[in-house]
Amino acid sequence: MSSNEYDVIVIGAGAVGENVADRAVQGGMRTVIVEAELVGGECSYWACMPSKALLRSGALLRAAQRVGGTREAVTGPLDVEAVLRRRDVMTSDWKDDGQVEWLNGAGIDLVRGHAVITGVREVTVTAEDGTETVLTAKHAVAVCTGSASLLPDIPGLRESEPWTSRDATSVQRVPVSLAILGGGVVGVEMATAYAGFGTEVHLISRSGLLGANEPFAGELVADSLRELGANLHLDVSPTAVERTDDDGFQLTLDDGTTIRTDELLVATGRIPHTAGLGLEAFGLEGGAWLNVDDSMRVLGADGEPVDGGWLYGVGDVNHRALLTHQGKYQARAAGDAIAARAKGAKVSLEPWGTYVATADHQSVPQVTFTDPEVASVGLTAAAAEKAGYRTRVVDYEISGVSGASIAADNYVGKARMVVDEDRQVVLGVTFVGQDVGELLHSATIAVVGEVPLSRLWHAVPSYPTLSEVWLRLLEAYGRPKE
Repeated sequence: MSSNEYDVIVIGAGAVGENVADRAVQGGMRTVIVEAELVGGECSYWACMPSKALLRSGALLRAAQRVGGTREAVTGPLDVEAVLRRRDVMTSDWKDDGQVEWLNGAGIDLVRGHAVITGVREVTVTAEDGTETVLTAKHAVAVCTGSASLLPDIPGLRESEPWTSRDATSVQRVPVSLAILGGGVVGVEMATAYAGFGTEVHLISRSGLLGANEPFAGELVADSLRELGANLHLDVSPTAVERTDDDGFQLTLDDGTTIRTDELLVATGRIPHTAGLGLEAFGLEGGAWLNVDDSMRVLGADGEPVDGGWLYGVGDVNHRALLTHQGKYQARAAGDAIAARAKGAKVSLEPWGTYVATADHQSVPQVTFTDPEVASVGLTAAAAEKAGYRTRVVDYEISGVSGASIAADNYVGKARMVVDEDRQVVLGVTFVGQDVGELLHSATIAVVGEVPLSRLWHAVPSYPTLSEVWLRLLEAYGRPKE
């Protein structure tokens, strides 16, 4: 057993943990990061990067087929094997040498193995060979262990050993048929990717698609998936799952339908990676989400920081916004807060300050890389109403923008702007359509900056681009009084 002392210990070397460690080091903190799998984490190897690599080629092919001139030039189908090879490049063939090199360059130490918090600011790491290393932190321990796929309690499901999102994004042989449980982001993205590969897809959802978004988003994505050949089974739930004699799957739905496929992907939610970390010793529940303040300090049952505030929970583990970019945003705030507190500086939790992740609450941006894309930020109309705002909702068909006719023949898409009528600022924006992901940051700035509509009138969109939808939304709203 060996022992090492640091200022900060970070558990989990995914994108979130890397950012906590990097900000702490930049703040003068000697920092170590602990990882049981690959440095770079879920996003690099099993989520964001490989999933978008699987989606991109099909999206480009369909985009070319929507434009006269390239439509005639497209003479062959998607090369699925080439798509998989490109995905392998994106994941560095599931090797983390490059990520380790980055850690070294950033001045962050790495210890590989399973971490358990064995005392106040003490972490014991067990390597694959059983060797134990005890790490102690002068100031903070940050839990950045992410989340895993949830397997719902459906008879026979767990025993049948279905795919999770990791299997779907790292596949080496595309199945002939695939059933997908779940109509959220992972479910619809993987349905889009696999239907584009030519796989027979059955997407099963107990409600509509993309329920956290504006209703029209799920409706337009559903239309597109049907056009791709996917079979949608909406407003139904599985009652049983079993393996078939040919090593496939049979699903029985509550409407009496039976579905047989080669593979089954479960994409019904996430659970936190907090079991087995030793959190119970500090009055916390292992395997549960961590409750944190806006600087990411873990709070106990009394609502106060655990043991004076040395323990942080950053990224998916705190269940605030299960998105890589929001986790990295939280990480920057947490790393800076840790360094500042270590130096005795005052750390304010006032909204929009240096050390807080205020945007987590009502200003979260997200792109769902379906075809059409869904790009949203802030509150939906329903969420704004529930929160008590007096709102006005403005909708516009993106096909009415000149830039849309340039982007694609017969462009299909819709935009919605939710306005706080009392303050005359934008609470939320949703775009659905080809290439709308690149519109989202303008909306994010408007929402986060609480830019008055009277000032937005002077933000002139370039012609002819999709961004002209902003002008059309503002015109539909009507010029507000100064």
